[in-house]
Amino acid sequence: MAKQQPLVLLIDDEPDLCMLMQMTLSRIGIKTHIAHHLAQAKHFLSEYKYDACITDLNLPDGNGIDLVKYVTQHYPKTPIAVLTAYANMDIAISALKSGAFDFVSKPINQQHLHQLVKKALSVPEVDPSIDQLPLEQKMLIGCSESIKKLRESVKKIARSQAPVFITGESGTGKDIVANLIHQLSNRQDHPFVAINCGAISEDLMESELFGHIKGCFSGATEDKQGLILSADGGSLFLDEIAELSLAMQAKLLRAVQEKKIRPLGSEKEIEVDFRIISASHQNLEQLVQQGKFRQDLFFRIHVMDLRIAALRERPEDISVLANHFIQMICADWGIPVKKLSDKASKFLSNQYFSGNVRELRNIIERAITLSDDDFIEIEHLQSSALRTPSHASEPLLTTQAIEIPTAVQPAQNNKLDNRLPEEGLEQYLEKVEKEVLINALNLTHWNRTLAAKKLGMTFRSLRYRLKKFGLDTDD
Repeated sequence: MAKQQPLVLLIDDEPDLCMLMQMTLSRIGIKTHIAHHLAQAKHFLSEYKYDACITDLNLPDGNGIDLVKYVTQHYPKTPIAVLTAYANMDIAISALKSGAFDFVSKPINQQHLHQLVKKALSVPEVDPSIDQLPLEQKMLIGCSESIKKLRESVKKIARSQAPVFITGESGTGKDIVANLIHQLSNRQDHPFVAINCGAISEDLMESELFGHIKGCFSGATEDKQGLILSADGGSLFLDEIAELSLAMQAKLLRAVQEKKIRPLGSEKEIEVDFRIISASHQNLEQLVQQGKFRQDLFFRIHVMDLRIAALRERPEDISVLANHFIQMICADWGIPVKKLSDKASKFLSNQYFSGNVRELRNIIERAITLSDDDFIEIEHLQSSALRTPSHASEPLLTTQAIEIPTAVQPAQNNKLDNRLPEEGLEQYLEKVEKEVLINALNLTHWNRTLAAKKLGMTFRSLRYRLKKFGLDTDD
């Protein structure tokens, strides 16, 4: 049986443009109908079943946004894209928030039209009867209302091509949400490229993002493909985007807006198709007001908003997450699964968790290492320097000191004084932990079995920690 020919509705009051798009799409086997105003478009929609719609914003008898809302309400399975001019960018963003699948700038060339329609025709349908539920529930752990709402928002946003901005405190899982958006989208079969903008020096950032050609600077011994091009067809996640310099923001804006990049040293522009997802724990609006973030880039990436609640705002998720991490870590280490005692579970629920989910995971990891039996008790959790909020029902019990072998004590200059660590508690503790591991390895001439014995942990636990800090020399 022959596959049914896709049918697309084109709505624009420019006959020449409609004719050009119709001819372009017919060459790739797509049938089209043309409407020149809203009333005609609504009539066609009532008579035919369309696989996709493409509409202009400015129509003789109304606004294209009205049509977007109409299609979203009456034909929710029909993706609708919007054609816009640069001058109407704000309106186009409103169209995306109203339910538009994507928007492209006029004049639209043949390649962009092909990409637009191809993605529209491949939008995944959400069938509640199928086992689709696992993906968002596996990646977004919790039972709180905020997590439930986040799952629903992610599923809706994933069906569009609109830029997404994720905000939340450090450690809330912004990278996980970005990855989930990608995996639920029609770009799931293409790369998901994640970049921490704060982890790359300004000198290297342009080369990392846009690539370079051989000989364009000292050390450029061969051509290098940039990370943006690596995301072609897929999604580009820019974590901590506020860390980009103003100069780099300007170059990124052009890449996002025009879907073109120019590698360092090259005179040739390269077409690239990617969806941008960005995140920051900082307030971008304030940075715009302070002149530290470009307003035009802010509006371009700030189309769909997602906020991840801090862990202390959803205490009902703490025990769920803790048990999830216990299962995952024990499986990874190849040890029997431990359980949280009732007192330990209640104790965790009263903590502040300034480092959010990331801090909770680290705490559970340490507790598993310290526990010698089947249960994790309060004393195993207290070693992690947890803090209780001022309104906690139970006071924080006295922390029992953990003896570190004298031979592997951290250097004197790492001991705490009256000042708080500038890098924050979690990073400070990780720094100390790494130093202890290195000292133990050096003292045992990198005999990991002996080092694990001196540190009072299993070989598997030691190896896991070495991998975490990039100290495992095994392939």
